[in-house]
Amino acid sequence: MIKRSTLHKLAFSTFLLTLPLNAALAQDTVVADRLKAAFAGQGVDLSWTGVTGDASSMVLQGVSIKPAGEKEALKIGDVKLEGVTEANGGFDIATVSTTAFEHSKEGVTLTLTPFVIHDMTVPAENASGPTGSLLMYKSAELSNMTVKKGDKTAFSMDGLNIQITPPADGKAMEFSGTTKAFNADLTLVDDPKSKEAIDALGYQQISGNFALAGSWQPSDGKMELSKYDITVDNAGTLGLTFSLGGYTTDFIKSLQAMQKKMAEQPEGADNSAQGMAMLGLLQQLSFNSASIRFTDASLTNKVLEFAGKQQGMSAKDIANQAKAIVPFGMSQLNNPELTAQVSAAVGKFLDDPKSLEISAQPPSSVPFALIMAGAMSNPLDLPKTLGVTVKANEN
Repeated sequence: MIKRSTLHKLAFSTFLLTLPLNAALAQDTVVADRLKAAFAGQGVDLSWTGVTGDASSMVLQGVSIKPAGEKEALKIGDVKLEGVTEANGGFDIATVSTTAFEHSKEGVTLTLTPFVIHDMTVPAENASGPTGSLLMYKSAELSNMTVKKGDKTAFSMDGLNIQITPPADGKAMEFSGTTKAFNADLTLVDDPKSKEAIDALGYQQISGNFALAGSWQPSDGKMELSKYDITVDNAGTLGLTFSLGGYTTDFIKSLQAMQKKMAEQPEGADNSAQGMAMLGLLQQLSFNSASIRFTDASLTNKVLEFAGKQQGMSAKDIANQAKAIVPFGMSQLNNPELTAQVSAAVGKFLDDPKSLEISAQPPSSVPFALIMAGAMSNPLDLPKTLGVTVKANEN
């Protein structure tokens, strides 16, 4: 089975390519120094081996980037910048594109087609405002990403498209992302129990897509993820949403500085002090709402049938057994209202699987400090504090 640490690093490598890679303006030493400082301010160390071209079109050669929290720089190759113009003391870049990328580690290989970014804005050196020092772009696309285990394709994704409306005139930044399709080969899973379930459910090869959308208001730090839907064909859709407060540019910079400091610690060093500092930093955030929703497309009945065969029972018997167990499990929360609500929702869903949603929406924003204190002192009260509700088969 592919090691989680390896997949994490490869996925993180993919994320890094979405960063604005515009240091090709470094033909001017002053501009290069300013851009390097801007990247450093956003927690990214940027370097290159050379620059070719002219002031309007150039190639930054041998680019390496090292985000906060990473010990090693990632070499991503050449980056091409086209349509470079001066704008309000900064620069506008029509197109930024990477070369094809490949990275291998521990038998797993990640390959990417060129990542293309459109309408990038590099702010002036002394730009002010909540986003004055941030690099922005309006859209980006990636034709294909493939992850291979040995010579077999474990995962591939086609047609990633990102759209961003930068914040302006006090309005929040809006963003969205979609893919045309993804495919995964679950026959490569090694765990015997997982493999047995995958084979029984008929999900040796899966396909689907994902879509996300949200907004960020840098002035007060309100971050909303209004959609994060992962759809697996002939199975269902898992959807997540959340809304936080306090996610300001100052918070982001403090978080990046903390990650960088922790990354600089030697192996085996005591990070307890940094861990406590991280907890203190997170207390600047507040919780507004969150939800997780599953919309069924045949997965539920397949799982019930599989569980029934394992125990020599019918799918209906397994569903009835689950409905009987839920109230006893929920009784430990000592919350009769929520217990009744969950029991009714689970029963309704198992009788007619359409959708099941768990949401948390308190009457007013709840500071993370209060949530953390409640989790340590009286965790059973958290569902009430966060306004947790459960519903089934509702739009």
